[in-house]
Amino acid sequence: MTRLLRSAFGALAFLMIAAPSFAQDEAASTPAAAERIEPQVRTTEHTGTFGGVRVPYTATIGEMILEGDDGAQEAVIVTTSYVKDPRDPSRPVFFIYNGGPGSGSVWLQMGAWGPKRVAIPSDARDDGAPPYPLVDNPDSLLDVADLVFIDPPGTGFSYLTSGTDKEKYYGLRQDARAVAEVIRRWINDNGRWSSPKYLGGESYGTTRTAMVVDELEGSTYNDVGLNGLILISTILDFAAREPTPGNEMAYVVTLPNMAAAAWFHGLVEAPSVEAIAEEARQFAIGPFATALLKGQDLPDAERAAVRARLSQLTGLSERYLDQANLRVTSQRFYKELLRDRGLTIGRLDARYTGTDFDNAGETPDADPSFYGIDAGYTAAINQWAREGLGFETDRGYNSIGSEPGQNWDWSLGSGWGRNAYLNVAPMIGKAMRQNSELRVFNAQGWYDFATPFFGAEYSLNRFGIPQDRITYEYYDAGHMMYVRDEDRVQLSEDLRAFIAAR
Repeated sequence: MTRLLRSAFGALAFLMIAAPSFAQDEAASTPAAAERIEPQVRTTEHTGTFGGVRVPYTATIGEMILEGDDGAQEAVIVTTSYVKDPRDPSRPVFFIYNGGPGSGSVWLQMGAWGPKRVAIPSDARDDGAPPYPLVDNPDSLLDVADLVFIDPPGTGFSYLTSGTDKEKYYGLRQDARAVAEVIRRWINDNGRWSSPKYLGGESYGTTRTAMVVDELEGSTYNDVGLNGLILISTILDFAAREPTPGNEMAYVVTLPNMAAAAWFHGLVEAPSVEAIAEEARQFAIGPFATALLKGQDLPDAERAAVRARLSQLTGLSERYLDQANLRVTSQRFYKELLRDRGLTIGRLDARYTGTDFDNAGETPDADPSFYGIDAGYTAAINQWAREGLGFETDRGYNSIGSEPGQNWDWSLGSGWGRNAYLNVAPMIGKAMRQNSELRVFNAQGWYDFATPFFGAEYSLNRFGIPQDRITYEYYDAGHMMYVRDEDRVQLSEDLRAFIAAR
């Protein structure tokens, strides 16, 4: 054999031996062959008393993997379900999430409807330092419905895998499609296609509800019929909330909140919060709106009359209102209302008060109604998920994750974005018109500036939304009305009645 042939055969033999190794190395470096995530699922058995009924139930906390068109694992979604034993496919199931965007389901799970809740002060006091007691929750809705808490991508323990494009999941449509897929898969995996189904959330979770119902009921080939939408602290029409120059509606819808807060802190007189709220509604939609729309053509006499009445309703001085051109932003109101007492009031719940670094600023240093509750809720969800339900992870729980909000796509398409006119209420109207048995439950706190009650009323009474299938309920707290013990009890009773009335 010649030297050339020996060299050729040697090279060929080397390639034949080395080829599998090269193939393995190449396969290991491709995304499709990367180590696959095996979803964690933990199931435990429990018994509790809810709504006066003793209920045995199975709790399941588990990961659901969402994949791209190429089969790559893109998102790991954690759901926590509580299902009454023995399983009953005819029983209602309620899919629940919070808002943000970026907020985990901890708030509604550990504060309102989960079988356990965190016990923090009910009277608008700071939750202070640990320990934060984890107690049985008799106000859970497990006596009337199975509960599925969903943490969308970037919230709670849910996350996007390395390399996943954030634009595929962080946005109005993108988020709704992911949540809708989770709901469809849970229904399928648990044999619940014929169960009555309720869908709902809090704050941005109400925005998500409008988007998700459009995905579920608007899908021609994979339609999921719903019995009810449950909206807690509703925000559907964003243009009516943000006071950008020239947007007068934002001042109109927040005025009743200012009157309610002023009444709570003893600065205006009325027989009840309901009474002062109604006075403010009528003034806001009448003389106040008229005055604002007149702009610089507003006559002096009319301006003086509106200013005087505005002062009576808000507790702010006429001088301050005059300097603000009758237009007081919520941020300014938090600082100004109790300035003479050296206090600020809360955004999420105006019952809460805080003390700033100094009293000279225009806006508060922080929201006392958020830092007054956040530590207790974070401790509760970590303790319950890890110790009570057996979930194992090194990841921290994102009660309010910043990544989704910082990367959120607020566009609905066709050039309409958040700063143009973002209003998702018409999606609820469309779903109700196309489903004659779909009903809506709307819950609002009188002292909630994050999602004003008058703004919710305004967005839901537009044309195209059947009014005879909407239930409105109001509570003597703020954005998270369930932090007040009496309101948590009432909210659960109201929802039991809503579900039973189907």
